[in-house]
Amino acid sequence: MKNNIKQTMNVIGSNARKANSKLAIATTNEKNNALKIIAENIEKDTKEILNENQKDLDIAISKNKPKSVIDRLLLDKNSIKNISISIKNIISLDDPIGKIISSWERPNGLLIDKVSIPIGVIGIIYESRPNVTADAACLCLKSGNASILRSGSDSFYSSYAIYKSIRDALEKTKLDDNSIQFVPVTDRNAVGMMLDGLDSNIDVIVPRGGKSLVSRVEKEAKVSVFGHLEGICHVYINESAKLDNAINISLNAKMRRPSICGAAETLLIDKSIANNFLPKILEKLDHLGCEIRGDENIKKLFNKTKSVNETDWSTEYLDAIISVKIVNDIKEAVSHIEKYGTGHTEAIVCESSESSEYFQKNVGSSIILVNASTQFADGGEFGFGAEIGISTGRLHARGPIGLEQLTTFKYIVRGSGQVRS
Repeated sequence: MKNNIKQTMNVIGSNARKANSKLAIATTNEKNNALKIIAENIEKDTKEILNENQKDLDIAISKNKPKSVIDRLLLDKNSIKNISISIKNIISLDDPIGKIISSWERPNGLLIDKVSIPIGVIGIIYESRPNVTADAACLCLKSGNASILRSGSDSFYSSYAIYKSIRDALEKTKLDDNSIQFVPVTDRNAVGMMLDGLDSNIDVIVPRGGKSLVSRVEKEAKVSVFGHLEGICHVYINESAKLDNAINISLNAKMRRPSICGAAETLLIDKSIANNFLPKILEKLDHLGCEIRGDENIKKLFNKTKSVNETDWSTEYLDAIISVKIVNDIKEAVSHIEKYGTGHTEAIVCESSESSEYFQKNVGSSIILVNASTQFADGGEFGFGAEIGISTGRLHARGPIGLEQLTTFKYIVRGSGQVRS
């Protein structure tokens, strides 16, 4: 069986490399036309996709999967409509390929252009979000990259249904059908083969899932990885903050969708305003069903608080739970974030430009928000059309991975007969 999987995966890798050579030079019109047909086909297939999604939901419920998993799995007619809209948004974006990033002339007369090109073949390994199938595939297509999609077992039926709709659409275009491929098995050996690079046919891996998946990818991958291990995001309420902003941003950052990686997991607040602000914020969080965890100082201000322990500060809850800490000042807040944060997303609520600038300069996370919810840590909200994921790496892509982050570059050097002495 393992040999059969290996053969299947190697064929997928080889086909992706061949498809990429054609996709890399496809015109903007050819790519946009394919995306238009894909968007229309997914909407047309709404009933079939929802039927398959119900299979995933039934299995998850029978296995007593957490509510956060169910939330990530669930699709409805509106979800499918939004997937289609997201693809159409990608169509409207500029083609990132073939752009002259910079150009200059050397003293010897050589003319040099730095030009954007596709990365090549991108492997996307994801778990329980079936919409990633369309987002990832279509971003890769628009940026001229062939993609290999590997869904987790939780969302297999839903993801395959969306992929089938995409594949059917590709057959109506001038592009190679293998520009987008889907791993047809849930066997974990397939992941290992992708991490090995499929005979050097995969250029980059993008993991999108829980800690165990991303840990495995980062540990075993023999190719480059764009991704983040955890999203331990913070909201820091500075002493200069307005109460209304502090309340609204805290509630939205935690409770809009607690299960996403951009949800706030820790709330920090300056000591000088804690007595006035915290009871109001925590009461509203509690009213929305959020569990509050804090020390004795927090318990004195809100008696429903549960005891916090050291591990809470480094826990990605992905649930309606938040850890709360009173800090002496902005320096202590930044120190806490640097110690426990994962480089994902942090927000400051303040009216002081000095505090804002200090926070921006001293926090090294990939996304910093000033007076806005951490839930804006999303490619669509950044105007990228969609995203494959969030990267907290220091090289190449950081933050939401959209079209431009899926490109690299080459140098075109034009001469008139120059030779080097």
